[in-house]
Amino acid sequence: MKKVIFSALTLLLSASLIGCGTSAKDATPSTTGGDSKVVTLKVGASPVPHEEILKQVAPLLEKEGVKLDIVTFNDYVQPNLKLADGTLNANFFQHVPYQETFSKEHKLELTALTKVHVEPIGGYSKKIKNISELADGASVAIPNDVTNEGRVLALLDKNNLIKLKAGVGISGTLKDIVENKKNLKFKELEAAMLPRVLPEVDLALINTNYALEAKLVPTKDALILEDKDSPYANVLTVNTKDKDNEALKKLAKALNSPEIKKFIEDKYQGAIVPAF
Repeated sequence: MKKVIFSALTLLLSASLIGCGTSAKDATPSTTGGDSKVVTLKVGASPVPHEEILKQVAPLLEKEGVKLDIVTFNDYVQPNLKLADGTLNANFFQHVPYQETFSKEHKLELTALTKVHVEPIGGYSKKIKNISELADGASVAIPNDVTNEGRVLALLDKNNLIKLKAGVGISGTLKDIVENKKNLKFKELEAAMLPRVLPEVDLALINTNYALEAKLVPTKDALILEDKDSPYANVLTVNTKDKDNEALKKLAKALNSPEIKKFIEDKYQGAIVPAF
């Protein structure tokens, strides 16, 4: 992906998080006692909210003979690469546009098994209280991956902070900005880094999972926020060849259960919205 940067920091961080464990080819029923068989699925996830949701799913799945082994990642690159190479059975961290773009550019055969929730992306600031206070020449930090960059530029366009070339929609890049009346200065950074630079910039466009990790409440702290009908649903992703795997289907069904819908609504209070 032309916008994804394999920084030394990301590689070192990811390497420290991956560790050892069951690979995808090991995700077959194994006898644990008597006639019972248990399948273990290794699933990669971002810490918030994906890992939290999976932890709620785990006891539901155990009743179905499926055990979850959750591996957390703090970047948007390794979970797909580790899924593709068989280290993981599935991952849960990304929306469909990102998955499709990443898969195409890295020649991966990945499939979204089910939609789970929407995380409205928002603009945050430690320096201003209202978006109208954004000054001429203000610094704006945005994600450097192509799908999230287009997403935040569309949000900035919708809030009249910039104007994009007609027709680019969510596929816009900085080169597609045709009007920038406030002379905003854009800084492209890895998504995980955005909360860390928030005190240093005038505005940062941050994905909700990273905002929540940084103790930001989107519905309270965001100066601008995507509508709840955002098309960017986060999905459970698997290798295409495994899309009919029964254990993975059980995981998908559990993620779309009434219990998980209630958990998302109660815990996140609108900051994260069920997509089912």
